[in-house]
Amino acid sequence: MRWEQKVQSAADSDIGLRRKNNQDAFTVQFSSSVEDWQRRGHLFIVADGMGGHAVGELASKMAVDSIPLTYFKSRNESIAEALTEAIEKANAEIHQRGMENRDFNRMGTTCVALVLCHKGAIVGHVGDSRCYRVRGDRIEQLTFDHSLEWELTRAGRLKPGEAFLPEAKHVITRSLGPEPAADVDIDGPFIVFPGDRFLLCSDGLTGHVPDHEIGMIVHSLPPDEAARLLINLANMRGGSDNVTVVIADCGPLPEGGAAPAPETPQQPVEPAVGAFWMLFFWLTILVIGIGAVLIATRHWIGGGVFTGLGAASLFALIAHWQRKRPVPMGNMPDTEIPPQTYREASARPTQEFLAGLARLKRELRELAADENWTIDWPAHDRAVAAAREALDRKHVARAMSEIGKAVDCLMTGLHAHRKKVRLAKMASEHAEADQRAAEQLAAELREAEQAEVTEHDAELSED
Repeated sequence: MRWEQKVQSAADSDIGLRRKNNQDAFTVQFSSSVEDWQRRGHLFIVADGMGGHAVGELASKMAVDSIPLTYFKSRNESIAEALTEAIEKANAEIHQRGMENRDFNRMGTTCVALVLCHKGAIVGHVGDSRCYRVRGDRIEQLTFDHSLEWELTRAGRLKPGEAFLPEAKHVITRSLGPEPAADVDIDGPFIVFPGDRFLLCSDGLTGHVPDHEIGMIVHSLPPDEAARLLINLANMRGGSDNVTVVIADCGPLPEGGAAPAPETPQQPVEPAVGAFWMLFFWLTILVIGIGAVLIATRHWIGGGVFTGLGAASLFALIAHWQRKRPVPMGNMPDTEIPPQTYREASARPTQEFLAGLARLKRELRELAADENWTIDWPAHDRAVAAAREALDRKHVARAMSEIGKAVDCLMTGLHAHRKKVRLAKMASEHAEADQRAAEQLAAELREAEQAEVTEHDAELSED
């Protein structure tokens, strides 16, 4: 990857539909100069906190604040080692904070961090928050979930895809904070092709949206639209957890610039053949020719020797050229597929997915009409009409984009409605509390008045 490649990013986090507070956190930090980028690259982080009340929220915020500070100031020349150092230091700080306060005991957070740099893409993570790469019509998971389910699968005690106990499905085996030391996984560097997209997310997304649907959305839509649709889709399917997504889109190589760095995929130029190897080639041809002449004149032994030597030399020469020849970009082998990628799926958009998305939208629209949500109906209807037109023309990506806009109109209305209901409930609870307080005060006043009357009657009796 090169500094001149523009990276577009989008990031968003949502509380979901069932949680009272958002324990997820994220940060995106771009290097401001080519020197900084050569040294540390661009950094993207997602953290998913764990713990009651505001404990998880504090742990995740500490992670996204601490890691960039340590990483960019590290004197370690290795990006992977600097990233490991930063994550380990964040773990120590969270653990220390947990030890100082009984209410914060064993607070923790997951963490996944992506660095885009001249070496490619490097990922550091602890927990079950994930990093994906979407390349063309494939999505690949670059991180191994530190969860009970994945650990049992790796140990051979659970088959991939086998049903797992729901209550234990998201039990994680590693996190930052609960223990004095953290076991950090570093994956990569992965080759970055122009057009590659990377997604970091918390398990609030992956708990409701499978890999192939994530891939379709990230593949088809601009980063900001993809981030909104992913969050909306997770909420439409239950929204049982906080949802956070960070998307980084690696742009094309600059035109007319200097030659890309060696790790950048490119269409190579054939290397020049050295004078020694050219001479060797012609000598090989000469030896083969002598062998052929000897065989033609019935000198079988001499002809066989010369022909054999020539053939061996020719094979050696071909093997040498094959080793020296660069591989064209379109045929470049993906050498980091096992063990560095752990799962993959198709990201090719399908009519079935669009139909399912449209069905969810219709159900949400009916609910909005029944409960009288405040919706920007003109914007919704324009998006629906544009989606139908795109489908008629078989423009799948455009149709997905327009359905996503219609869904966003409805989800904005849903959140406004929920907020209105919540505020009304709070007002009702406050009114009830005020009423109870007033009744209690009135009762106390009556008791005080009765006590005064009783005391006055007692004084009159004495007189």
